[in-house]
Amino acid sequence: MMKKRFVSMALAVSMAGSLTACGGGAAKTESAAASAGETSAEAAGTEQAAADGKTHLKWAMWDKDLTVYYKALVKAYEKAHPDVTVELVDLGSSDYSTVLTTQLTGNGADFDVVSIKDVPGYMALVNKGVLEPLDSYIEKDSVDLSGYKGLTDQVKVDGKMYELPFKSDFWVVYYNKDVFDKAGVDYPTNDMTFEEYDEIAKKLTSTEPGQEVYGAHYHVWRSTVQMFGMIDGKHTILDGNYDYLKPYYDIVLDEQENGVCQDYATLKTSNLHYSGAFSQGNVGMMNMGTWFISTLIDKVKSGEYADCANWGIVKYPHPEGTQAGSTAAQITSLSIPASAPNKEAAWEFMKFVCGAEGAEVLASTGNFPAIMTAETMDTIASTEGFPEDENSKAALETANLYLEMPVDVKSPEVETVLNEAHDSIMAGNMTVEEGIADMNERVAAILGQ
Repeated sequence: MMKKRFVSMALAVSMAGSLTACGGGAAKTESAAASAGETSAEAAGTEQAAADGKTHLKWAMWDKDLTVYYKALVKAYEKAHPDVTVELVDLGSSDYSTVLTTQLTGNGADFDVVSIKDVPGYMALVNKGVLEPLDSYIEKDSVDLSGYKGLTDQVKVDGKMYELPFKSDFWVVYYNKDVFDKAGVDYPTNDMTFEEYDEIAKKLTSTEPGQEVYGAHYHVWRSTVQMFGMIDGKHTILDGNYDYLKPYYDIVLDEQENGVCQDYATLKTSNLHYSGAFSQGNVGMMNMGTWFISTLIDKVKSGEYADCANWGIVKYPHPEGTQAGSTAAQITSLSIPASAPNKEAAWEFMKFVCGAEGAEVLASTGNFPAIMTAETMDTIASTEGFPEDENSKAALETANLYLEMPVDVKSPEVETVLNEAHDSIMAGNMTVEEGIADMNERVAAILGQ
């Protein structure tokens, strides 16, 4: 029970750190100068470590004091490797990628390991030639990459890999068991197509004024609709032709018209957060990332989310012919700078953090590692407040993971176009055909640059 309580609290703390990291506003935002000051203040410790004959590694990251897994990983590694010390250097959250790029392209940085926050930041570092290719290290140690469910192939640039994922959140379906029970509908399964998902949502729906029940809920992000068609291993946001999205838009718009889901324009103008929608207790199913699990556990425990306390999760709906457990993912990775003074030691540290040992440490702090082993799934599923049914536990086992934003220098620009077209389609300012034609034309121009 004590372990469950610890992990539950860690989930809540981890979620708070994740939200501030994404939002930026409330996150710790030390400047590069402040970080340099912190490093100088710890210089004596560095010299002492060298004098003691230990290898001293410097890890550049953000939100050191808001994120529980950093110190847990370092503590576990140093315990297993007493001849190594690891120093955490916080570059702040809001401008992390910019500060890191500036330091690595200058003359003063001596980081051995750096955290990679997002695709644009990763591509900027690769394009500037300041990251060490990892392929020779992986080959030398015969590292098995199969546990990453295809993610490592997706982070290659010109055939080379410069980062290794250690943390990953992926999309699942959350459902309210009370809504299902009241409607007399069987719970969703871990192997359902999008069409089956739509059928279940319609069975749950009630349009009676004042007692509305929405079978499904789609947040205003483009991902909540478009990702249904991008987890088949064939399509990404970089396709240039998006005709394959038409069936998904047609179904979601039909649901919207018939009260199966809430109106997009209303959600946009009211700025209703997806957590607020699900917590009202009249939403049957909602597609969202695993980052929402910690929020649900925390809010249900506090009594704030009493109307959705009886919740569960299942694997993401998949296109016909696609393996169950295929879903979209977001990752946090580690890289070795080309200028790192201790590359071999840095690689040993990366193998630990990004491998099965680091995965167990991450899971113990309530975070989802890039490698989900049976042990890590058991750790997360044993968290106090996590659903006790077997389907929810099985939903943590994924088959294929596809990055929401592929590794490409043009991905951010393409996503802007897809976001705008999504907004126009869902708000009724464009037909599905017009919106897709707009995507095709504008993205083709970007890719042709």
